[in-house]
Amino acid sequence: MTVQMPISARACVLVFAAFCLAHAATAQTRGGAATAKSAAAPAQTDEPPAMNVTEWLQRMHAGARQRNYIGTFVVSAPGGDLSSARIWHVRDGEHQIERIEALSGPPRSTFRRNRNVMTFLPEAKVVKVEKRENLDLFPNLPEKPDSTIGDFYDVRAIGKDRVAGFDADVVQLVPHDGLRFGYRIWSERRSGLVVKLQTLDSDSRVVEQSAFSELQLDAPVKAQALSQMMANTAGYRIEKLELERSSAQDEGWTLNAPVAGFKPRSFFRRAAATDDTGKAKQDATTFQWTFSDGLASVSLFIERYDAARAPRDGVLTIGATNAIRRRLPAPASDWWLTAVGEVPQQTLNAFAQSLARTR
Repeated sequence: MTVQMPISARACVLVFAAFCLAHAATAQTRGGAATAKSAAAPAQTDEPPAMNVTEWLQRMHAGARQRNYIGTFVVSAPGGDLSSARIWHVRDGEHQIERIEALSGPPRSTFRRNRNVMTFLPEAKVVKVEKRENLDLFPNLPEKPDSTIGDFYDVRAIGKDRVAGFDADVVQLVPHDGLRFGYRIWSERRSGLVVKLQTLDSDSRVVEQSAFSELQLDAPVKAQALSQMMANTAGYRIEKLELERSSAQDEGWTLNAPVAGFKPRSFFRRAAATDDTGKAKQDATTFQWTFSDGLASVSLFIERYDAARAPRDGVLTIGATNAIRRRLPAPASDWWLTAVGEVPQQTLNAFAQSLARTR
């Protein structure tokens, strides 16, 4: 469930890599406090507590923020794609500190301290550093569920189950239209922490599943130890991702028709690359425009056409993540769009068809 940069770092990396190999390219909002009511532990009955969509999401988010835990998280898709990671999460006063160690694929360690994110790539001896305005807590849940989210999703109580040795309430979020996926969620009964998640298509088929295979709640995680590991960059080259805040209007972009339920969240300009003389390349600018319905999110990456790269239109699906890349029609035909999100492909098509140049 993408609940925003807006989409999971795992999905972004996979999409970027795949599109690069095929001469294409690719690409979140949460945090906040829950109410006392939503954070309270439910009564230990056989049925999940009676709450609306917003209350459920607030409770799940509080579980992710307020508890220390260590666990192994596994993500799988029907096509056989499988990835896993080891997670360490600690709340240190008002600070959230997290370490995610990839257990499959190339070695990778990601550390987060509040909005500061550092990704260590040991094979390349590179550390990628960025500051995220929107903190992606694990698991990915919205910062403040949009007040209109109930216009697009219903919640249904399924029952109870056990995951990684913990009792869990099982609920299903059912979308009102085909522009978003549905979700079946296992929420640990005492804390609200999401311990298992299935993303469902319009026929209720599972397109992606995530779950803890092993979990220690209230684990003795030391914030200082994680901070020291995060600060140890000796022997690594540091690469900073520089993003400049801007607006679609100022940069000459608009949507001719809104996509139902998806509201703009942020617009960034990626710092232009430099040539051999150190001057910025005027045509190297990339824009990122993000949208969310309060649960699912979409990122639009807009970049100049580069004849040397000769990119082609393309479509990519990895589990619940879809991506499309296409050349925009005139008068914006010298621009290329990569739209990415954990939403159905038709949603990305709606964004692509609506995106227009205003100058």
